[in-house]
Amino acid sequence: MLLFLFLDIDGTLVPFGADRPYPVYEAAFPLPETAAHPLLSRVDPALGARLARLAALGCAPVWATTWGDDANTCLAPWLGLPALPVVDWPDEDEGAQAGPPGLHWKTRPLVARAAGRPFVWVDDEITDADRAWVAAHHPAPALLHRVDPRHGLTDRDFAVLAEWVTDARGPAAR
Repeated sequence: MLLFLFLDIDGTLVPFGADRPYPVYEAAFPLPETAAHPLLSRVDPALGARLARLAALGCAPVWATTWGDDANTCLAPWLGLPALPVVDWPDEDEGAQAGPPGLHWKTRPLVARAAGRPFVWVDDEITDADRAWVAAHHPAPALLHRVDPRHGLTDRDFAVLAEWVTDARGPAAR
């Protein structure tokens, strides 16, 4: 069974908040659309190949970000990735239900999108409230992996994600 890899962008792929300057990268195939996003130069284009390797382990990457279609217009080409599905977030008034304190506004829509399938959610704003809610309301395995926004995805993060995806896929994935 294919599992979802829900990817946030700000703080996950685009690091921010460090008290040191960030490295500056250039895309192999820059597009005019990337000029409108000056923070893209903080994103190492090599992350695209690493995300593709995760996908090859048996997961389907999905943009789980407020960037919407800009994720495919600007960031996917920067990373050398194809266009990915994008989570359509519900309007604020649609199904607005009070949740437990600290529950992220993305949690319920991502669980609904997963529709009972295993998933990984990679974001810099995940809390224990999100983990508890998913454990109580989602029947399949799920990894909610919090990334330090000052660094974005690191080698350690990729190792955790690859191990979890491989284990979630079972012996056939090894």
